[in-house]
Amino acid sequence: MLPSHFSYSLVTRSVSMSFTDILAGDIAPELLKLLVLVASTVYGCKGIAERLITLISDVQPTIREIQYSGVELNQHRQTQLRIFFEILEKARKLSEKVLRCKRYNPKHIYHANKMKELERKITRFLSTSVLANILADVNDGRVICEAGIERVERKCDRLIERIDSLSLAEAMKRAEATVEMETEVDPAIQREGLDLGKREMKEMMSKFADAPLFGISGMGGSGKTTLAQEIFRDDDVRGLFENRVLFLTVSRSPNLDHLRLLIKEFLDEGVQGRKLVILDDVWTRDSLDKLMFKIPGSTTLVVSRCKLADPKTTYNVELLKEDEAMSLFCISAFGDKSMPSPFSEKLVKQVVDECKGLPLSLKVLGALLKDKPERYWEGVVKKLSRGETVDETHESRVFAHIEESLETLDPRARKCFLDLGAFPEDKKIPLEVVTNMWVELHYIDEETAFSILVDLSDKNLLTLVKNPRLGALYTGYYDIYVKQHDVLRDVAIYVSNKVEVNRRERLLMPRREPKLPREWEGNNDKPFDARIVSIHTEEMNEMDWFDMELPKTEVLILNFSSDEYTFPPFVCKMSRLRALVVINNSNTPAFLHGFPLFTNLDKLRSLWLEKVHVPELFSSSSVPLRNLQKMHLILCKINNSFNQTATRNIFPSLSDLTIDHCDDLVKLPSTICGMSTLNSVSITNCPRILELPKNLSKLRSLELLRLYACLELEALPEEVCELPCLKYLDISQCVSMDSLPQEIGKLSTLEKIDMRECGVSSLPGSVNALKSLRHVICSEEALSMWEEVKKVVPGLCTEAAEQNISLDWLYD
Repeated sequence: MLPSHFSYSLVTRSVSMSFTDILAGDIAPELLKLLVLVASTVYGCKGIAERLITLISDVQPTIREIQYSGVELNQHRQTQLRIFFEILEKARKLSEKVLRCKRYNPKHIYHANKMKELERKITRFLSTSVLANILADVNDGRVICEAGIERVERKCDRLIERIDSLSLAEAMKRAEATVEMETEVDPAIQREGLDLGKREMKEMMSKFADAPLFGISGMGGSGKTTLAQEIFRDDDVRGLFENRVLFLTVSRSPNLDHLRLLIKEFLDEGVQGRKLVILDDVWTRDSLDKLMFKIPGSTTLVVSRCKLADPKTTYNVELLKEDEAMSLFCISAFGDKSMPSPFSEKLVKQVVDECKGLPLSLKVLGALLKDKPERYWEGVVKKLSRGETVDETHESRVFAHIEESLETLDPRARKCFLDLGAFPEDKKIPLEVVTNMWVELHYIDEETAFSILVDLSDKNLLTLVKNPRLGALYTGYYDIYVKQHDVLRDVAIYVSNKVEVNRRERLLMPRREPKLPREWEGNNDKPFDARIVSIHTEEMNEMDWFDMELPKTEVLILNFSSDEYTFPPFVCKMSRLRALVVINNSNTPAFLHGFPLFTNLDKLRSLWLEKVHVPELFSSSSVPLRNLQKMHLILCKINNSFNQTATRNIFPSLSDLTIDHCDDLVKLPSTICGMSTLNSVSITNCPRILELPKNLSKLRSLELLRLYACLELEALPEEVCELPCLKYLDISQCVSMDSLPQEIGKLSTLEKIDMRECGVSSLPGSVNALKSLRHVICSEEALSMWEEVKKVVPGLCTEAAEQNISLDWLYD
């Protein structure tokens, strides 16, 4: 394999030319004769020609020994030699061009640069031990004794050492000011998205002309390198940098010293002025730091799967739109932008949909399916729907390519990434569902879980769908969502499934199916080791379940789509269960049957219920969930469940309660105020709630009270002012609320008020006593109300928020 920082493509002279034809040409001797003439007659190319003479003279005996061995090499070795002889042939033709030029022809400079490039290619090719390996194969074929082989290998090793020394000491003494990429842009990806990327990158480079670092970022296989090559070739970009642009490929295991030498010589060479260094396939921030030089006028464009540059100077590569994806796939599969008329349009669309706009996946699958019958396509669609690889090529070129990204993660972050395979494809996952899962599985705190989430996003292993308050101290679950590309999810499932089903740490259903997988049923005669179990089905009744032993399960995710759903009977045996997530994707709330009475769920700490009726949850016959700390009820029918007098006894440790989009909640009952352990209460998007209980002051531990978008709520009870620990109050979009409690100044610990798009039109005088208040978010018109407060409350920051009402998340 060639060194990671060297990249070229081979343009074959003739498809019909055989391997023996190339050897018969005996290019090396002819090239040596021409180089001697160049060295003696063309002063500008003298040094380069002499170095090439040394290289080729040293390697010529080895070439001849291979050439006249009489051994037929395998196809791979023939291809390697063909590549080398094509490089020599280019050098021969270039030497002829140099000799044809007149002595003072300015083309000599151009030809000198081209000769440097060919010199570098020859050097890199030889330094990979390719010839040594081929010669060893030849000698094996001729049954030469082992001592003879060792002698040949030692000879080749000495040659390689000399070549490496020459490469660093002389051949790379003056790095090229221009590297003309030989790779041709794949016509299949001349697309609107590529043009958009070029346009945005060029605008960014013009707008932030003095910025030392720009970035192109995207997940593996998204087309980052293709865009970088287009930037390299673009006339406008070259004009911006006066044609002084260097393109280098770094890769995962780079020779950083060598790369630094190339870049330093490039930046030091010639006239002063702006220069651009494009570093492709950079894997770590450490590699980037070592390859950047603080030289005036130098600009670096880093191309990476990670977000290594400032967000405002980074272009995130967008995946293909539906029509672009179809065109790219059809070119790979049929040789045209559209499918042939007799072929099944449904099958083509199914494959394209599975790729989700990822160019690498589209091209690989298109090539694999080319000339295959439709029945073969049907099998491929089924494999893709299960998150499986189609064949070895698909595995190595797509899954393995993306799996490489996981190798840069620390072990805990890698596990967290693999956990995301538990969620349905192409869906927004609420932030707190993810972080709660990680907190319970990996014994970390919420802050660490959030930092892992951000790190995975920076590495383009997931996408954060967020509002402008991302990362603010008191953001709610509806402020941030997580999305993962389907191919990334498939890779997560693929990696998790590398062991036999009973030993998997994650027992995951890749796609929603009517029933449980047959593989699970066929292995239920012994316990499963899974710590996460994720079940995605349609309606399930009691007869649809079979028994499973899951003694180690700590997280259970039940994702279904129906109006009726019966709980799996084995839930009550999950003695280690710490997080339970129940999500219904149908249009109406589902009735749950057989909801566990918590007889054996004493360790349950987190409960998420979405779009279900929840009367059974608060049954007085329920055994207390002594360790339950977080409960989220989303789009549920509360059905007066909180009126149960036993509520506080069932949840003695509850610290976080969230009720969102529950349109039948009219009044928050006073029984909730008996939960003295509550730290956070979020009642959001509940349009019918009219009032809060009067005894809120009993919540002595409450730090966060969020009443977002409670449209009919007219006032806060005065008892709110008695909360001794309250730090955050959110009354944004409470449009019917026109005032704050008169004694709000008693909230000595209050740090932040969010009252954007709120009906409050005046402030009570006691707000001047809010000495801990640091941040107020309000509408533009309300800013003036706080001006006087800012004079007496030191450090208070007021912020005008733009109107931002969106229900998009409800439809994802």
